[in-house]
Amino acid sequence: MAKIYIIHENSEWTAPLIKNLEALGLPYEDWFIEGGTLNLTETPPEGIFYNRMSASSHTRDHRFSAEYTAAVLSWLESHGRTVINTSRALQLEVSKVAQYTSLEAHGIRTPKTIAAVGKAAILEAGRKFDGPFITKHNRGGKGLGVQLFQSQEALESYVEGPDFEVPIDGITLVQEYIQAPEAYITRCEFIGGKFIYAVQVDTSKGFQLCPADACQIGDAFCPVGESEQKPKFKVIQGFENPILEKYAKFLEANRIHIAGIEFITDSKGEIYTYDVNTNTNYNSDAEEAAGVSGMGTIAKYLGSLLNAKYGEK
Repeated sequence: MAKIYIIHENSEWTAPLIKNLEALGLPYEDWFIEGGTLNLTETPPEGIFYNRMSASSHTRDHRFSAEYTAAVLSWLESHGRTVINTSRALQLEVSKVAQYTSLEAHGIRTPKTIAAVGKAAILEAGRKFDGPFITKHNRGGKGLGVQLFQSQEALESYVEGPDFEVPIDGITLVQEYIQAPEAYITRCEFIGGKFIYAVQVDTSKGFQLCPADACQIGDAFCPVGESEQKPKFKVIQGFENPILEKYAKFLEANRIHIAGIEFITDSKGEIYTYDVNTNTNYNSDAEEAAGVSGMGTIAKYLGSLLNAKYGEK
């Protein structure tokens, strides 16, 4: 029997999706990708394959999950299976350089960014910025390596100090810091290539923010679950912006079906897009307040694909 297959390495993040699949009575199978064998002479099972592999998988002791997933997706695609968030999507998930170059190719502005390998190169890149700048890991997720610097001296202290983090792929990004007039960023959610809603994310307590309801220990800036008057995540009712059309074309060109795209707006009203998350999560409190459900919409979307191809639910 054809099923919906969930390819991932973090059960906490997939639990809300599984709950919605079960509520709809949809057949599914959990593919936890950590290690094992892949027999290339075998034929994959029939079904719809949803890739939820995360760029930060290595931080959960799943060092080669992303690489193994790339092999699995290649195998599935070579047999013509329906893959949601394809191997190209995975390439962009694990490389912000790939994200930025593709975004720019589609007329979507990104912050000035320099990719650097090695401490000397990072310091040299920092000298190319006149104002504040940040560092981040090319293979990100969880705010890996995100640091804000006001001066070259501060960067030198970090790079030469004990807290410096070497990226898993060796590539550190040095990027201009976009100062927003208000302390928030906007995240646009797409499912099936269609815009679903935008959420405003409060960054007043830091810009390493995660919308998931279950965050890993160590995500020091992840506010999910905190109780306070001002919500960290708020769905924007009736959000409209010309950038959405560009995002949709970008996603289609890169064979990305489900994603959250984040942007920040500067004091002049210019939009800078800085992250494409193809392993998108949702905040239940914000969704409940707005009467929407990202995971519920994904479950229905996957079910519609299964029904269209195999005549099942």
